[in-house]
Amino acid sequence: QVQLVESGGGLVQAGGSLRLSCAASGRTFRIYTMGWFRQAPGKEREFVAAITWSAGSTYYADSVKGRFTISRDNAKNTVYLQMNSLKPEDTAVYICAAARGLNSRRVNEYDYWGQGTQVTVSS
Repeated sequence: QVQLVESGGGLVQAGGSLRLSCAASGRTFRIYTMGWFRQAPGKEREFVAAITWSAGSTYYADSVKGRFTISRDNAKNTVYLQMNSLKPEDTAVYICAAARGLNSRRVNEYDYWGQGTQVTVSS
């Protein structure tokens, strides 16, 4: 069992920045990849970024590459998503997820999910 708790969401103007955090607890020793997804009302859940615990390898969706940075603190079992140059289309619930596989980028490859934190970007 793995529990994920997100924090750091809020309201920001276009061009602004936010940093999201995801704290993992429980039986995290089987988790190899941590990811961020987002979901706007009425839309499908969308992959944003992922990072592996061991090597710190990262992957980003094209829509956020160059603006968002994912990182991790292995000692604290915490991952972060630094979001810069935010756009109104970034508005969504941002959800932290954990996968037992490597290079996981699909929703169905993740085994555990947080409840999400709201990010709203005003124009």
